[in-house]
Amino acid sequence: MAAQGRIETLLFLRHGEQQLLSLVIPVVMLVVLGRLNVTAIDEVVPVMLAIAAMSSGFTGQAIAVAFDRRYGALKRTGASGVPAGVIIAGKIIAVLMMALIQLVVITIVAMLLGWRPEIMQLIVALPVLLLGVGAFTSMGLLMGGSLSAELVLGLANLIWVVLSAVVGVVLLQGDLAHATWSAIVPSVALASGIADSFEGGVPLLQCGILVLWWVAAALAAKRWFRFAG
Repeated sequence: MAAQGRIETLLFLRHGEQQLLSLVIPVVMLVVLGRLNVTAIDEVVPVMLAIAAMSSGFTGQAIAVAFDRRYGALKRTGASGVPAGVIIAGKIIAVLMMALIQLVVITIVAMLLGWRPEIMQLIVALPVLLLGVGAFTSMGLLMGGSLSAELVLGLANLIWVVLSAVVGVVLLQGDLAHATWSAIVPSVALASGIADSFEGGVPLLQCGILVLWWVAAALAAKRWFRFAG
């Protein structure tokens, strides 16, 4: 499993378009919003972490899996003797590794912009981020493993734009850490949970919502995921 995770991580890092979506765009947005002082940097950082996790876990995985299925890559990997569960676990490990890279890079850039987090805040926020990564990765595997590559390419990017826009609206409305009904949206739940952690809170509600999304998407993926298509 570790070997498969390493392979998937290297493949993930070699895709320039995935790096653009997963890391470059969130960092650029962080710098722009931080320089413009549209809102406090303490609230911008959680949103960028949420968008980054959504990019690598959902959009990146959905598109990658869909095209792997289309060209028979998943089927060939399975035929080589690698169990289906190990293939999926490898992809999840790759996303988790990318999420840690995103966390480090975004934290460094934010600190250069004047953000001064406490270590305990980062420790509390890390499990929330991992829950978000798990939820979005399950959603990405569900979409990429059940729909055609052409449909996934357009739909995954559209959903990414919508989810990013929703969390952006909540950010501009203020009080991101205490979002209530809007936290039903997974991108808002993740950003709100991280923001609450940065304020010293324990985001049980947001974590619960992310767990529900994770379980629902994982069960659906188990039912409809196909290795060939």
